[in-house]
Amino acid sequence: MAYDEELAERIRELVEPGPHLVEKKMFGGLAFLVSGHMAVAASGKGGLLVRVDPKEEDDLLAADYVDIMVMGGREAHGWLRVTPEAVDDDEVLREWVDRGVAYARSLPPKKK
Repeated sequence: MAYDEELAERIRELVEPGPHLVEKKMFGGLAFLVSGHMAVAASGKGGLLVRVDPKEEDDLLAADYVDIMVMGGREAHGWLRVTPEAVDDDEVLREWVDRGVAYARSLPPKKK
């Protein structure tokens, strides 16, 4: 399944453009990277992938529409999957995009 291009455009509108922002096709989706760190992505499996502070993960998983991301059969801690139905709501999408971007910005830039 290809990523939802409409969702990608909605994410693009929410992410502040700048020299540290890069869009990159990854894992069948479209990822938005900040200073080399993936912040959010329109997932190829539908919905949104969000990078979060692992310390906040348990609290964030309390929402019915959030699951831990699984890649290669293994849980990817610090990464959450938000259902397509949840991100249909503009406020919910903004909350998750802002969370992912803020966490990526808190990390030291990756070296090229």
